[in-house]
Amino acid sequence: MKKTVTTTAKHKGKKSFRTPLIVCSLLLYFTAFTAWAQTTLTVKGSVINASSQKSLDYVSVVLLQLPDSAVVASEMTNEAGNYTFAQVKPGKYTVKALMVGFSPATSITFEVKQQAVQVPAIAMQEKANALQEVVVKGQKPLLEQEADRVVMNVEQLNTAGDNALEVLKYAPGVRLDKDDNIIFRGSGSVQVLINGKMTYMSGAELQSYLKSLPAAAVSKVELIANPPASFDAAGTAGIINIKLKRDETMGMNGSVNLGAGYGKYEKVWGGLNLNYNTGKVSLYTRLNAGHYNSFNRLTLKRNINDSLYNQVNYWHPITRSYNATAGADYFISKKHTVGIMVKGYASPENALTTSNSTNYEATGKTFGSMSMRNPKVSCTDNYSLNLNYKFDIDSTGRSLTMDADYVNYSTDADELFTNNFYAATGEATQAPLQLRSLSDAEASIRSFKVDYVHPFGKGYKAETGLKTSRVSNTSDIRFEELQEQGWVNDANRTNSFVYNETINAAYLSLSGKFSDKLSLKAGLRAEQTVADGYSVNTGEVVDLDYLKFFPSVFVSYTPSESNQFSVSYSRRISRPSYRSLNPFTFYSDPYTALQGNPLLGASFSNSLQFNYTYKSFQILSLSYVESNDFVSNVIRQNDETKVSISRPENLSKATYLSASSGGSLPLKDWWTATLQLEGSYNTVISPLQGAVYNRSRFSWSVSTEESFNLAKDFKLQLSAFYSSPSVQGLYQTKAGYQIDLGAQKVFLDGKATLSLKLRDVFNTSRFRATLAYNNVNMYWQNQWESRRLNLTFNYKFGSNKVKTARNRKTGTGEEEGRL
Repeated sequence: MKKTVTTTAKHKGKKSFRTPLIVCSLLLYFTAFTAWAQTTLTVKGSVINASSQKSLDYVSVVLLQLPDSAVVASEMTNEAGNYTFAQVKPGKYTVKALMVGFSPATSITFEVKQQAVQVPAIAMQEKANALQEVVVKGQKPLLEQEADRVVMNVEQLNTAGDNALEVLKYAPGVRLDKDDNIIFRGSGSVQVLINGKMTYMSGAELQSYLKSLPAAAVSKVELIANPPASFDAAGTAGIINIKLKRDETMGMNGSVNLGAGYGKYEKVWGGLNLNYNTGKVSLYTRLNAGHYNSFNRLTLKRNINDSLYNQVNYWHPITRSYNATAGADYFISKKHTVGIMVKGYASPENALTTSNSTNYEATGKTFGSMSMRNPKVSCTDNYSLNLNYKFDIDSTGRSLTMDADYVNYSTDADELFTNNFYAATGEATQAPLQLRSLSDAEASIRSFKVDYVHPFGKGYKAETGLKTSRVSNTSDIRFEELQEQGWVNDANRTNSFVYNETINAAYLSLSGKFSDKLSLKAGLRAEQTVADGYSVNTGEVVDLDYLKFFPSVFVSYTPSESNQFSVSYSRRISRPSYRSLNPFTFYSDPYTALQGNPLLGASFSNSLQFNYTYKSFQILSLSYVESNDFVSNVIRQNDETKVSISRPENLSKATYLSASSGGSLPLKDWWTATLQLEGSYNTVISPLQGAVYNRSRFSWSVSTEESFNLAKDFKLQLSAFYSSPSVQGLYQTKAGYQIDLGAQKVFLDGKATLSLKLRDVFNTSRFRATLAYNNVNMYWQNQWESRRLNLTFNYKFGSNKVKTARNRKTGTGEEEGRL
């Protein structure tokens, strides 16, 4: 790996965008050739209703070769009731039609020679006891253990008033830190996907987006500790995939949700989810909007020499959020599908931050104070476009998928700082210091990937793919100070930063099922990173060019229907966020600042996990993660100026060893308990500011969700969470707990739900920690509007019944099994 930082007055040339055009062209040529070859010899026919003589759409049809009735291929009739089998070899055949509500029917026997065959229409008889429609009712468990992931079914929770970020706190092994960053398996280096696709956001940008998504829009949360090679290698802690709701039932359906909440301030939100499916075309859209008035109180106590500095920052943001997603899938044929998805969100915000710092001598006597007032107007915008193509090459499972993505992100802020300094007597010691700043940042991402799946033999499969992405990121911040002659540029706080990054990746994985009990999957992913950055103000240049390999292995053993064992290993990478590489220093008040680090490098981890599941209950999950060169914010304190600057730095080594158990327990017909218990041992060892930092601690946490089903579709819920003191990077956290209460009523034949929830009943949820190294001795407490009363209403409209057309996804496989 090569990384240099130099000082220059001229920005070096940008790296070229290296797209593997030759390979992609060959894949496209292969796709076109295969599609052309499959039209050379066909068997066509139709299926009709024997009574009405009308065509039947979406019927499973199976081509059987005689005399042994071997299954050659399977298809499904289109909207006109027609079907086509391509590339049929010479021989004698018959076609069998299968559909729920109808008796199986078989065509006449026919022979294929050297020309296309038109089979006479197959007439199907309706069963006398056929169900006209089936209403599906049932309750999934909250947690489901799959071979390579844990799935949390969000619909089993009372998430009234929650957003997508808050939903993550219910997931095992996931929590939020003092700044609402997502922590998974003890690490903040986790990659968050939406419907299996990269968000290309981190930190504050990701938090803003997830907060704009109501919990009612989330269907599942998938926790993938060791992702396979087909996923990006980013995220040393693994991947969290948030799956949003999308109903593929035929016809029009959707849902609407409205909510209001109050803690210290008011909140109002609403959303609309629409789906329209004709079988040939599937359309969907999600619209959400909200108004959120909240607060955050940060208390800092710093010991500097023999003095104590008490600081209280109060942040009061009023945020509006608008979120929209629209998409369409067009099923050209059984084999070819194209899709498009457009997403966008805007989050304008007005915030007022006030800071008050009181300074004490060792005797406890006040010797001065400072106050700051900072009104801020900002807006964050994001929009993205995804184009998708899938080619199901044949009935064996061979497929080719292509995705092209474009993402644009921008933010701007206008701030005014007024700082006042006072003596112990309360008199001003100097004229107010007034600063103002204008900042804006923009990032654009272009990505293209190709994935190919090739089954071979019985139960064996190979997967391979290529991906290239290009990120262009620019940020500019301009500070001015009010002096006698007017506003004058502050060169120490003004800076522009440009950063470009290209990542090229390729992977190959092989999987096989060696018996009904044992399966294995192994993969290798290679990623090349080429990046350059330039600071206009400081002249610092970032230059990166390295190639890394990331292996992964998965073993699953199922000795019986109730017992499942799995072991997995993967190597991962965590690259610095674009903002953290920007070397400029941003002062939130005269004593507190944040600074980027152009020398920041990537960190790498090795992760091993073992799971034992019994009847959907996770009896034991053992996890070990070793991170090298991991990134943590390090505070450098100047005892003379009293200024503390927080800067991300690479520390040597951190390990995380944990054991957890949890799942749902149906104690009674009316009482279900979901329990999660985790114990972990964290260690951080690293040289730090001329000394060796070595901290380790055992910690544990427990959470429970009690659900009580009462008469007349009423439900009561009680949830509680406790976490013991722990080590998080350089922070040594204090214990914390929270208790929530909720009630739910379902009415209008299950279409409407009214939910009431009181979060953090005793107002105990807050982040408390200490920092102690070198000359830093600090107590940190972060409190937010955790106690809130939320009332939400959700209504589902349109058909919620399973129609025969729904079987176009699963009917074929089930019916072939019967054959």
